Amino acid sequence: MSYALKAAGAAAALIGGFALLFTFERPPMDTVQLGYRGLGIEQVVNPRLEQVTLAKNAIPAVVPQVGAVGPKAGAIYKNVQVLGDLTVTQFARTMAALTSWVAPEQGCNYCHNPNNMASDEIYTKVVARRMLQMTARINAEWKSHVQETGVTCYTCHRGQPVPAYSWARNDTPPRAAGLSVGTAGQNLASGSVGLTSLPYDPFTPYLSGDAQIRVQTPAPRVTPVKPGIKDAEWTYGLMMHMSTSLGVVCTYCHNSRAWYSWEESPPQRTNAWHGIRMVRDVNNNFITPLQPQWAANPYGPPTGPVQPRVGLHGDPLKVNCGTCHQGAYKPLLGVSMLRDYPELNAVTKIDAPEPIRQ
Repeated sequence: MSYALKAAGAAAALIGGFALLFTFERPPMDTVQLGYRGLGIEQVVNPRLEQVTLAKNAIPAVVPQVGAVGPKAGAIYKNVQVLGDLTVTQFARTMAALTSWVAPEQGCNYCHNPNNMASDEIYTKVVARRMLQMTARINAEWKSHVQETGVTCYTCHRGQPVPAYSWARNDTPPRAAGLSVGTAGQNLASGSVGLTSLPYDPFTPYLSGDAQIRVQTPAPRVTPVKPGIKDAEWTYGLMMHMSTSLGVVCTYCHNSRAWYSWEESPPQRTNAWHGIRMVRDVNNNFITPLQPQWAANPYGPPTGPVQPRVGLHGDPLKVNCGTCHQGAYKPLLGVSMLRDYPELNAVTKIDAPEPIRQ
């Protein structure tokens, strides 16, 4: 080998070493103990990222509250189907908040025909109505996960028409032919599973379907042999997503001495159990039934930005843990915007099946 080739190889190795070095977070790191001493149930924190996290989870200015005066909105305006029990002043305040949370640049025309505000011709109005019902459902039926903090439209949208974090069914292999065509939905470093090569669509079976998220048991052998290695890979793909979405490590929900044991796990694991079922309820009863609207408008309404609304198979973009959490252990670091907007709990006609609790 020539001197030039050796020098080039050494330079490439040096550059690669520096690149690899910058993929790690530099010390010092802080740890916060979450469980009983000696169990390693702790959270690793990078204090240098604290200001970034705070900025990403800043709460927008509150629209000034108004008194419940005047007639009901349903008696004054046409085609008010879900907020009709609010007074006209409360209704106007809620509309102003929704606009700033979801379409601050597009304004009211993102959902409304300005010449006929009662019309449902712009599909985003139909979607927004259903999302209001979904928000009320979460706040009323899923306190087991959201507690009294609740959610608002801003929890997911953060000033964008389409939430920054969503997913659609993805079973397309990265290769089209050859011996490597059958990738089983993995072996691709995907951001959906923390840049690992685990199965990159754990959402379809677990957050749309109701596949059991089970890997480890206290028994040394299970007959029939289930769950198997593939189940473990899919489960770990989901766990990587949850860890990344919440900005936490595994011991936020688990005692690593006995992953299977609920009795030895922190209470956050129970909260996450309810959260998984809440997400299934949202996807199956509120998001997926709107597929015809999104399929007819796959890139949004003419008045809005060009943003995909559907995935490779035409199914709508759905929610996962990252949609609300966006890198924080609690959405918006646990601040409740619902307290400033109680009108969102006045939504009527939440016509969806009872949430499945299994």
